[in-house]
Formats: sequence, C-alpha cells, structure tokens
Amino acid sequence: MQSTWKYLINIAHPWKHQLYVKGRKLPASTVWIRMLVNKLTREQAADNWDIPIEAVDEIVSYCENNKELLEMEAAEEKHRLRRRNISSSINDGP
Repeated sequence: MQSTWKYLINIAHPWKHQLYVKGRKLPASTVWIRMLVNKLTREQAADNWDIPIEAVDEIVSYCENNKELLEMEAAEEKHRLRRRNISSSINDGP
C-alpha cells in the first residue's frame, strides 16, 4: 500500500483517521462512495469535485485498500448520530 500521497492528507480529527483531499475538507471516502453509488466514471468524479483524474485514482486506491477503516468510521459515525437522536440516512430496520 502507498504511504505517501500526492492528493491526500491527514486532517486532525478527534476520532476519524481516514485521509482527506488536499486543500479541502472532503473525506476520500465521500468521493469514493458517491462514485460507486452514482456509477461515476473517473472523469465524471474529477469534474464533479474539480480535482485531477490522478486524485480520483489515488482516492480509489486509498479507499479500496482501507475498507476496514472506512467501515469502522462509518459505524462510529452512525453510532454517534443515534446517540444524539439524529436520524441517519442508513436504515437498519426496526
């Protein structure tokens, strides 16, 4: 796995450890998940977020190699939202 990223950086956060797009408060996972959900091509994603295609490639590589971290952070965020009685867009049923 790549340890030095050109387009991704670590942003200090109390509990999130995933990388963000450099120069933005945009988590790499946001780009990756929206690409998957909306079936965006690399070019469409680059255009949508106004980032280089190489940044999209880096995001995809990072996210595919860090799925466990991203899943743990998503579960933690969901837990925190529930604890604050905020509805999540993810429905687990009753």
